[in-house]
Amino acid sequence: MKKTVTIIGAGLSGLVAATELLKAGHQVVMLDQEPKQAMGGQAFWSFGGLFLVNSGLQRKFRVKDSYELALNDWLGTARFDRLEDEDVWAKKWAEAYIHFACFEKEKYLKSMGIKFAPVLGWAERGGSNAEGHGNSVPRFHITWGTGPGLIEPFVSYCLAHQDFRFLPRHQVTDITIDHHQIKAIIGNILEPSDVERGAPSSRTVIDTFNMDVETLIITTGGIGANHELIKQNWPGRLGKAPEHMIQGVPDSTDGRMLKVSEDAGVRLVNKDRMWHYTEGIRNHTPIWNNHGIRIIPGPSSLWFDAEGNRFTAPDYPGFDTLHTLESICKTGYDYSWFVLTEDIMKKEFVLSGSEQNPDLTGKDYKQILKERLSSHATGPVEKFRTDGADFVEADNLEELISKMNQLAGDDLLDYEKIKKQVELRDLQVDNPFSKDPQITFINGARHFLGDKLIRTAKPHKFLDGRKLIAVKLHIISRKTLGGIQTDLNSQVFSKDEQLIEGLYAAGEVAGFGGGGVHGYGALEGTFLGGCIFSGLRAARGICGK
Repeated sequence: MKKTVTIIGAGLSGLVAATELLKAGHQVVMLDQEPKQAMGGQAFWSFGGLFLVNSGLQRKFRVKDSYELALNDWLGTARFDRLEDEDVWAKKWAEAYIHFACFEKEKYLKSMGIKFAPVLGWAERGGSNAEGHGNSVPRFHITWGTGPGLIEPFVSYCLAHQDFRFLPRHQVTDITIDHHQIKAIIGNILEPSDVERGAPSSRTVIDTFNMDVETLIITTGGIGANHELIKQNWPGRLGKAPEHMIQGVPDSTDGRMLKVSEDAGVRLVNKDRMWHYTEGIRNHTPIWNNHGIRIIPGPSSLWFDAEGNRFTAPDYPGFDTLHTLESICKTGYDYSWFVLTEDIMKKEFVLSGSEQNPDLTGKDYKQILKERLSSHATGPVEKFRTDGADFVEADNLEELISKMNQLAGDDLLDYEKIKKQVELRDLQVDNPFSKDPQITFINGARHFLGDKLIRTAKPHKFLDGRKLIAVKLHIISRKTLGGIQTDLNSQVFSKDEQLIEGLYAAGEVAGFGGGGVHGYGALEGTFLGGCIFSGLRAARGICGK
């Protein structure tokens, strides 16, 4: 029977669900508080990274991967410890997602015309042990076209379909649930807005609406732009919540629908689980408020806290994001430093985001070869080096430390202290083996061809006359890992743990599935993948009813 399904949120998970529902012959009405030009949500701004297991690209790079290895990595990272309550569905989602990533995801994306760049990345490398956090092998696949290339097939399919209706500037303020069944949504109609994608849009109300619904999917994202909510839910295990954070998502990622849903009787779980990056830099050309960009680093930069103490394993660039976040927050400061050579920056610095990777976003092979294999850093990295507020450079370490103190506005960094640590590190690079764990990791990473060619610089001394660079790193807000609890069909649970008829949730608002498929931590490339999978599960759940 043909159904009319209402979807709140025009991000990736909502678009995937809409696409599959339209394919199955249903009608879709999609609402979003943002204007039409913002369709695609956060995914548009992403690097387009996707986690796949035993993919064709992995096999080309001679990477041996498997469902068993990936599941072990996921569970070691998630550390589910609420299995009688908040994690009961999250773990089931994790097992189902790994199966999807191993056996179905690549085929599904190909069916939508989505391809991958000829680059395989190794994110969240771990650094502890085989049963702990991290990817045992490279699994980070970059969508050909980055975030815009990922959302385009779904946006185009929906907008071209006669059974799809899009209602921009519709801000839901209340949902009505009666006897465990969805009944209606209520909200404001905001004034039209022609702001550029990502920029804050007006919140002026010009009218209201009240809409009866039989089937509703909530796909409205998390709390990454709501710093008050982040601090409110900040877990003590990560140390003190940062006083200052920069923002990795547009202002519209405000967490509004999480509260609306909870007030209506929906069950939220794992509110204390979240994912924020530690390598943030202030955008020299901001689009949204407090706009930050993340450096996706290779493994070679030296990482120091605000007082000049070098971090130890597993707090190396690209190894264990949340452990490093905890280490930084427990210093009492909300920033840290990279110290590196110009050679490391040229080879290892990549910036996250579609707009910071125009070669990949533009699907330009010639530009990719020019940017990624040249003796220089990419154009966007060089732009931050010259125009960004967080980069300093010098011809010697003493001058560099002086400039770092000037940038921080204090004298916390002692030249002799840092010099000693760099000198000890430099003594370890003369051999292809070392007792310094970071040097050992670097040498190991270069056994992977992808790292050796474009992501990991050959180990070299810092204090041999090379140009030195320092980057002040801010904590950058990003992802909600908890959220609305759902079953494997993305159907929503009430506070009394009963399924609500006709109500579904997908994407970040649902913790990317089940109220927290990632548990305490993530393996990267899994957020976009979680949106795709949970959107698919919602559509299939509705179609199967």
